[in-house]
Amino acid sequence: EEFMDVVSTKSEQTYGKDKQSVVVVDTGAKNAILRNIREIGYKVIKVPWNTPIEKILSYKPKGVVISNGPGDPQKCPETVEAVKSLIEKNIPTLGICLGAQIIGLAGNADTYKLKYGHRGQNKPCLNLDNNQVYVTSQNHGYCINPESLEKSDFDLWFSNTDDKTVEGIKHKKQKCIAVQFHPEASPGPYDCKFVFEELKNLMEEGKSAKK
Repeated sequence: EEFMDVVSTKSEQTYGKDKQSVVVVDTGAKNAILRNIREIGYKVIKVPWNTPIEKILSYKPKGVVISNGPGDPQKCPETVEAVKSLIEKNIPTLGICLGAQIIGLAGNADTYKLKYGHRGQNKPCLNLDNNQVYVTSQNHGYCINPESLEKSDFDLWFSNTDDKTVEGIKHKKQKCIAVQFHPEASPGPYDCKFVFEELKNLMEEGKSAKK
């Protein structure tokens, strides 16, 4: 929480004029995330990290992104509560980095602090959907506990090939996905921009991103 007041926006900000919008809950969002959402064709409404669900829904978003940011996801209980409602209402939601951990907590997984953290632009992650390894850009100190996934509402989506940590999750039933790395690729590899396309699929097709 001590970080959130520093890194999060104090008021809502709107980018673009597209008809349909994606709400970005700002827990320290990188501008590249906003650019990527604009690139897939949506207006971005960036809101403070502790925005309540009623306010998020008032924008009638096509989807919601829980952004990256610093610190311990367990110190963002307001954001976790909002995500629980988003999952329940099946509003397409993507979590990135800290946002992934917040989504994990909202779906009954646990998080823990890594000894050294993952920091760098060349972390290999295996996509369990297609058995392909992607090079990812990462900067995080906390992680989702893999054992806790078994009793959670999520399936494993990406796994770190070096240390087998959880790098991505997909909700078993609802339109909710999350990645631990930075798909927005600034700076770093462009391998994972497809994650934004996955969100678009969830928003447009009305079905889950599972092929």
